Amino acid sequence: MPDGKSTVSKPPEPKSPAALGKASNDFDDINRRSFFSWLSFGWVGFVAATGGFFTMLLRFLFPNVLFEPVQTFRAGFPDDYIIGEVSTKWKDKYGVWLVRNDQGIYALSTVCTHLGCTPNWLASSKKFKCPCHGSGFKATGINFEGPAPRPLERYRIVLADNGEIIVDKTQKYQQEKGQWTDPEAFLTV
Repeated sequence: MPDGKSTVSKPPEPKSPAALGKASNDFDDINRRSFFSWLSFGWVGFVAATGGFFTMLLRFLFPNVLFEPVQTFRAGFPDDYIIGEVSTKWKDKYGVWLVRNDQGIYALSTVCTHLGCTPNWLASSKKFKCPCHGSGFKATGINFEGPAPRPLERYRIVLADNGEIIVDKTQKYQQEKGQWTDPEAFLTV
């Protein structure tokens, strides 16, 4: 501006689409490609979410446990059980050990009172031993080693009219509550 003339600069002229040529087509292809990529990802996500929803709905409508195991069963006659022995005959089918001692017969639960594992009867050691955390129970069900907080539970045991033993798992007896002295917590033979 020293000589009094002002100079105005012109902005650059925009390029025509024809001048852009291939660059314009690349830009359109990228948008199209990304659109179909996002569309396919969205479709896969929708199908996965719908499949998960219907899977959970079916699991709710048809739960795993459709069969309720028998809670009361006949366990034979008292003479079938030897004094001083633990019968493991009913362990797998009903979750019960039948123990006969000098005083009578009682039915012990096969569920450890620590975390619900299934102890094993070790005949050579005359004890129940939980393989998970090492809890030990005497043949009477009393805990004497390991983390189990209390003795095994007993089930109701009575004689039927024909002399057969009936074990009822719906009625449990706990030693720490003084319930083992209940007449149905053991069977005097």
